[in-house]
Amino acid sequence: MLPLILASASPRRVDLLAQIGLKPDRILPSDIDETPLKAETPRELAGRLSRAKAEAVAALVTEPAYILAADTVVGVGRRILPKAETDAEVRACLELMSGRSHRVYTGVALVSPKGLSARVVETRLQFKRLSAEEIDAYIASGEGLGKAGGYGIQGRASAFVIHLIGSFPSVVGLPTYETLQLLRGAGYTG
Repeated sequence: MLPLILASASPRRVDLLAQIGLKPDRILPSDIDETPLKAETPRELAGRLSRAKAEAVAALVTEPAYILAADTVVGVGRRILPKAETDAEVRACLELMSGRSHRVYTGVALVSPKGLSARVVETRLQFKRLSAEEIDAYIASGEGLGKAGGYGIQGRASAFVIHLIGSFPSVVGLPTYETLQLLRGAGYTG
C-alpha cells in the first residue's frame, strides 16, 4: 500500500481524517503563496490553493504516494475573508458576518498514481447578529486566530450559527465525504 501524505499542518484535518478511519503516514505541509489572484472568487481560490498545495508536496516526494491537500476560504459575496492573524482581523471578519450569510469553500485535492483529482465543497451559513460583547469575548478566547474568516465552527463560534446548509466537516477544514470519494476513486484502500 502506498503511503498517504497529508500536505497540511492543520491538527483539525488530522482529526477529521481520523473520524473516517484514516491516519496519514506522513505530514508534509506545503509552502506556497496563498495570495488571491486579481478578480479570483473565493471558490476559485479554494480550488487553486488545494491543487497547488498537493502539487507542491508531490514535487518534493520521490516515492509513489497519495498526497492529500485542502484549503478553506470564507467569502461574503465575492469578497475573500482573510485567515485572521490578528485580533483586529478577527473583529473585522465577525463584524462583517454578523447577522449575514456567508459561504465557506473547502478545496480538497489528491495527487495519486492516477493523477490529480480535486473538488470544491460549498457550505452556506448564517450568523446571528453578534453583540459587541460577544465579539469581544470571542476575540479574548483566541479561537479565531489562524482561522479562515476569523472563526472556528467547532468551538465557541458554533453558537453564532443560525443555520448551515452543506458540510459541517468542510467548514472545520476537510470535507470528509468528498475526501473519501477522491481517495477511493484513486484506488486508496487504507
